[in-house]
Amino acid sequence: MIDQLSTAKKRVCEWIEHTDEQFTGLARKMYEDPELGFAEEKAAQWLSETLTNNGYAVEKGIAGLKTAFRATLSGTTSHPIIALLCEYDALPDIGHGCGHNLIGTASVWAGSALAQLNGDLPGTIIVFGCPGEETDGGKVIIVNNEYFANVDAAMMFHPSIENRVLSSSLAIDALEITFHGRTAHAAGSPHLGINALDAVIQVFNGINALRQHLTEDVRIHGIITEGGKAPNVVPDLAQARFYLRARDRKYLNEVVAKFKKICEGASLMTGATYDIHNFENSNDNLISNEVIGRLFEGNLRDIGVTNLLPRNKGGGSTDMGNVSQVVPAIHAYLAICGKEARTHSREFARATISQQGLNTLKIAAKTLAMTTLDLIFKPEELAKAKEELQKTKQIS
Repeated sequence: MIDQLSTAKKRVCEWIEHTDEQFTGLARKMYEDPELGFAEEKAAQWLSETLTNNGYAVEKGIAGLKTAFRATLSGTTSHPIIALLCEYDALPDIGHGCGHNLIGTASVWAGSALAQLNGDLPGTIIVFGCPGEETDGGKVIIVNNEYFANVDAAMMFHPSIENRVLSSSLAIDALEITFHGRTAHAAGSPHLGINALDAVIQVFNGINALRQHLTEDVRIHGIITEGGKAPNVVPDLAQARFYLRARDRKYLNEVVAKFKKICEGASLMTGATYDIHNFENSNDNLISNEVIGRLFEGNLRDIGVTNLLPRNKGGGSTDMGNVSQVVPAIHAYLAICGKEARTHSREFARATISQQGLNTLKIAAKTLAMTTLDLIFKPEELAKAKEELQKTKQIS
């Protein structure tokens, strides 16, 4: 089995080397023609077409999402099922400033390399096309529609300014609060008005008072999206949007409950009525699986990547967190540039097609493919990964 695994890893890495021009070209094409979340029609077509050409059965429009897809490669056995995840949406005005052109290409490149072993692959590979990570979180919708119900493990890589296999992210709820008051002349008859903007301002004041009684991982930030049209008219409509984040979903639910009490208090103080709803899908916190991470790191070291940083506590949020709650998963970070370019910037977007960026793309494809083979050929490691996830969820 060890010899078979070693041979398979060698074959996929050699195939990736020989197809460098094709797949780096795909990453460049996505960079040059960026598309926003849930409108990534060209990227989804390019990625899924590549998988079809390499023997995958592709289902488009899964989970009711036009630009989502599921590509399946059936090996000699139905299980284990290992999923590789693609992202391919860009940012407004910036383009691929989060490097999703590399994420999508890396998973498709790895999946295509594994397809070359089809006759010798005791398991199933699924490549998921996951749109809209930067907006409403396509993975949330795909998970909620139970597309991961039979998946045994999931992986993806994310471009970064550092190499770090294991990390965490914050759970997030995106809440919009709308207050309804009553208009009146602000000078002539202010006593007849109910000021909806005052209610929104009281929400901000309440949040600022709450901060000192929350754990240090909590982040609450908001903007006023509607506050009136003219200073001499008491505004009857005011609206604000907030991101509320915390280290884990359970505690975030407590924070949200306190936020809603603040909104209730603002309503009582001003007389304005209100309603609250989610304006984006909620992301759960990322659970990085140490068993899979150890395998991934070992493969990185085998191909010469040794400058790896230890696990850290991330401050952002990702819909990969929802995936990691249901299957053992990793969301590994690999450097495409130094600290001179931060994510969500034009400089970072340009780094995705730099020599370092494209070299990292190849490293990611190789490592994803090799780690997939580890999980297929080492059932005892996959069992440990599943056991770890269950224990982690019980503790949290």
